[in-house]
Amino acid sequence: MTLLHGLALLLLCQSAGEAAARLLHLPLPGPVLGMLALVALLRWPPLRAPAGQAADALLAHLSLLFVPVGVGVMTHLALISQHGLRMAVALLLSTWIGLAVTALVLRALLPAPDTRSGTTKG
Repeated sequence: MTLLHGLALLLLCQSAGEAAARLLHLPLPGPVLGMLALVALLRWPPLRAPAGQAADALLAHLSLLFVPVGVGVMTHLALISQHGLRMAVALLLSTWIGLAVTALVLRALLPAPDTRSGTTKG
């Protein structure tokens, strides 16, 4: 029963996020708002166990969530063979750009190491 409560909580948070995004015309996607609501709700201890059980159940069957992607690839194989190289280049470039931006932001936010004592400033 706890698993069903957890799944209901996850679906409720996603639905609330979708409703908030559409009704309030917010620039964030509904699932992101739902995830923020879930993070806030998980501060309440009675909701942690059901959400944890639902997460464990979903993670145990995570491979099933890749089936639709595989079917989509097989369905659009001709399109992928036509534009596949450009898609691969775009994917690689965007991944490297994302990693570089993340590294630069992390470097800017972390305190600089103190070279004299071997510790960080701050």
